[in-house]
Amino acid sequence: MNAIESRISELGLTLPEAPLPVANYVPFVRTGNLVHISGQVARNDDGPVTGKLGAGLEVKEGAEAAKLCALSLLAQLRAACDGDLGRVVRVVKLVGFVNSTAEFTDQPAVINGASDLMVAIFGDAGRHARSAVSAASLPMGVAVEIEGLFEVR
Repeated sequence: MNAIESRISELGLTLPEAPLPVANYVPFVRTGNLVHISGQVARNDDGPVTGKLGAGLEVKEGAEAAKLCALSLLAQLRAACDGDLGRVVRVVKLVGFVNSTAEFTDQPAVINGASDLMVAIFGDAGRHARSAVSAASLPMGVAVEIEGLFEVR
């Protein structure tokens, strides 16, 4: 087990199996030393985490959904790295979409659920550029979807 996988375990987390695409796209594309990962939606053991921030879901619940998205991103990244997260050099950028009402303005706090996890796992290499935007709706009614860009060796 490499240092990254050990850190995930120390945090009491396990990575899910890399989710299969639900439409006509691939889960990731590697070009050179960059891995672009398609948007990952929030899923737990019961299925997709649905709801709208500002209309029933609180920031804390949204941040937990973002953390679940981050775990799926890492599962895809592990697949892109032939099972070895030790090949990750840095998290370059996350783009987070938050299913939220027009009045909700805490999208950054929601996406912090993913950003905080990346820093907890990768340290300074987990600090990244980021966007956190509102969406009127997301696929399957999920609360959060996040895509990522990672540098690998």
